[in-house]
Amino acid sequence: MGLSTKHIFITGGVTSSLGKGIIAASLAKLLQSRGISVTIQKFDPYLNIDPGTLNPYEHGECYVTEDGAETDLDLGHYERFLNAATSQDNNVTTGRIYNNVITKERKGEFLGKTVQVVPHITDEIKNNFYKLGKDGKYDVIITEIGGCVGDIESLPFVEAVRQARWDLGPNNILVIHLTLIPYLSAAKELKTKPTQHSVKQLLEAGVQPDILVCRTEHHLPVDVKKKIALFCNVQLNCVIEAMDADSIYDVPLLMKKERLDERVLSKLKISSKTNTELEQWKDFLGKLKNPTMEVDIALIGKYVSLPDAYKSIIESFIHAGTSLECKVNLHLISSEEVNKDNVAKKLTDMDGVLVAPGFGIRGLDGKLEAAKFARENEVPYFGICLGMQIAVIEFARNVLGLSEASSTEINPDCKDPVIFLMAEQKDITQMGGTMRLGAYPCELVKGTKAIAAYGKQKVTERHRHRYEFNNKYLKEFEKHGMIASGKNPDKGLVEIIELKEHPWFVGTQFHPEYKSTVLNPHPLFVRFIKAVGECKQNKS
Repeated sequence: MGLSTKHIFITGGVTSSLGKGIIAASLAKLLQSRGISVTIQKFDPYLNIDPGTLNPYEHGECYVTEDGAETDLDLGHYERFLNAATSQDNNVTTGRIYNNVITKERKGEFLGKTVQVVPHITDEIKNNFYKLGKDGKYDVIITEIGGCVGDIESLPFVEAVRQARWDLGPNNILVIHLTLIPYLSAAKELKTKPTQHSVKQLLEAGVQPDILVCRTEHHLPVDVKKKIALFCNVQLNCVIEAMDADSIYDVPLLMKKERLDERVLSKLKISSKTNTELEQWKDFLGKLKNPTMEVDIALIGKYVSLPDAYKSIIESFIHAGTSLECKVNLHLISSEEVNKDNVAKKLTDMDGVLVAPGFGIRGLDGKLEAAKFARENEVPYFGICLGMQIAVIEFARNVLGLSEASSTEINPDCKDPVIFLMAEQKDITQMGGTMRLGAYPCELVKGTKAIAAYGKQKVTERHRHRYEFNNKYLKEFEKHGMIASGKNPDKGLVEIIELKEHPWFVGTQFHPEYKSTVLNPHPLFVRFIKAVGECKQNKS
């Protein structure tokens, strides 16, 4: 454990979904812009080993890192804000902690001791707290504790934070507690009681927060801040107001205005190396708020009632659109509500179509109709993962005349399995962590839309899928105008397909959205939006 590394813990109270991930990412951005090397990790209190087997309705999307870890969507925020990659070590769940401890117990590593929550589980949690600090790479590690203080699940984590303060000593650890100050419209006043109770619960667990970040819809008057400071035992200048913002990308600047980074630096006794350098960030916000054009894009998926299921895709559109000074109006359309009879009505006013990733058979026909409409009407199309496979199946059925073409995921006995399961995946019975996961290389073909977007021949992209394009059919596809413009050099697997005779029709087997950041928008999203804008202008 490198003692030079300082630790910041972020807990949440009153309610979940207050935006701990955004506050963590914003604070990290401010520290990074002062020349401090920082990383963020998320500890999730649920018993799943990782979010890979969770329904997106439960927890939003599952975010995949370069090293192939299926992680919480907050890691996406960390990467998008910091422009730096995370890994398996940046996301730990209760399930993984218990799994590790039980594995050690079975191997006899505890030498006959009774295995208990304290110290064995809490020691394992602390080992994971400190893991990223061992090589001295980071000055500061921010650890977000998921869930809500007071939940049974998060108790061992809060206890581990208490012990960490004891281990690390003053000036090396800081606890930020994020709470909600509700406004009662009938009484016309802000209420501090939920925050007081939340801090009291933390205190009962032996943890005194150093800084309170208060989410609120109204400005906090000084008397309210004084009351919070007095009852929660924190300094007045450590009660930070976090107003609702128009965009999550405003939050770093709002936190800077509230001097969150200054409070953190003084409490951790860190001398800031440089003054905050946020010019590029401000440029981004300037363009975001002053677009010169706008486009309408349909996102066809089956989890549209919870937009968090497509978080990275939605953010990728913001990054890419902003770089082109273009506002992207995303219309989330449920694939179950699209059919042959209404597809034209639903998509006629759209300038572009994106068919989203997903698993399973539900809503498949709607996605096929959307791909067919885009192909036949020369509407720019972007298919991601299943969205690419949909484009392949639709093309096989309606252009190659293989009416029974399908994926073996949908129909294991189909006559023409244009999408199929590779041999090494066939005997797998476990669901979690068994797909093609993480970064794989891809070589692009010259003279294609793909290489025009990237501007280079070799790229790496992140995957999360089990089924692949069946190369047995590739010659037939290419003969009819659907080409493989990107392939995995090691196995010859098709990574990108595109239509030659179409303004922009591209499908990727990988997930480009995982690599898009504020400062580095993904080239395929940029080129897609550019094509959408050009087609829109040509129409008018």
